[in-house]
Amino acid sequence: MEFCVFTEPQMGASYDTQLAFAQQAERVGFDGFFRSDHYLTMGGEGLPGPTDAWTTLAGLARETTRLRLGTLVSSVTYRWPGILAIQVAQVDAMSDGRAELGLGTGWFEAEHLAYAIPFPRKRFGMLAEQLEIVNGLWSTSVGERYGFEGEHYRLVDSPALPKPVQDRVPVIVGGAGLTRTPELAAQHATEFNIAFQPEDVIADRFARVRAACERIGRDPETLKLSVALTTLAGGSEADLERRAAATRTDLAAFRAGDGFAGSADDIVAKATRLKELGASRLYFQLMDMGDLDHVAYLGEEVLPRLR
Repeated sequence: MEFCVFTEPQMGASYDTQLAFAQQAERVGFDGFFRSDHYLTMGGEGLPGPTDAWTTLAGLARETTRLRLGTLVSSVTYRWPGILAIQVAQVDAMSDGRAELGLGTGWFEAEHLAYAIPFPRKRFGMLAEQLEIVNGLWSTSVGERYGFEGEHYRLVDSPALPKPVQDRVPVIVGGAGLTRTPELAAQHATEFNIAFQPEDVIADRFARVRAACERIGRDPETLKLSVALTTLAGGSEADLERRAAATRTDLAAFRAGDGFAGSADDIVAKATRLKELGASRLYFQLMDMGDLDHVAYLGEEVLPRLR
């Protein structure tokens, strides 16, 4: 399995904070650093303010050596697909082939209003076209041209440059939708992710995306399945209480929910069940980016038991 940290920097994290967090994750054995792509906090002051996801990942590309780097997920409302393809390809080059693109429809209208970003009511068609375009641009051979004519986007005689370092940049599509999301993942993605859901829902959506692959003649084994869950871990009750307090989390309610909660034993047991459901990558969502000991606990006490 692969194990990644997943962060929410819009809640309050500078680039330097994210750098220290990512480098700690790399030191203790995580496979990837993924961050949300948001421009507005969902609570609190959010100081010092938001950081742009792909600008941040470009910096981290030069200051890490092994971590996979990506978004979970970027919104189609933020960037034109041609520009997004260039940005991701550049981060891929800067990291020597470690970039991954998670792409979704976006949902947080308030941040669009706060920063003058258009927020169309219907965005699923935009997502479908952007997925086709970024993959099409990257897969067009050097010297050839790429064109696209859709409802939302039109590309004419594009040189489709630059090319990523990787033969194919991993593309992540996620969500709990019953039909269209599994179909999009089957058609365009290398990874299907489901986040913040109970195990029965995870099992159902994994089954649906596998079936969607089979309907179009794709081998379901070629699609990576992953799960992202909020995490509170610690070797003692005091550690858990402290981490819950730091993130304004009701510890008892969190334990009763669907996240990774508790000791290394608890988290290993949960992760093992997710592996049995078909997950081959797990994202541990860590909300307090200043708590580097939290990252170390997972890397030193949990990951070795799951490898």
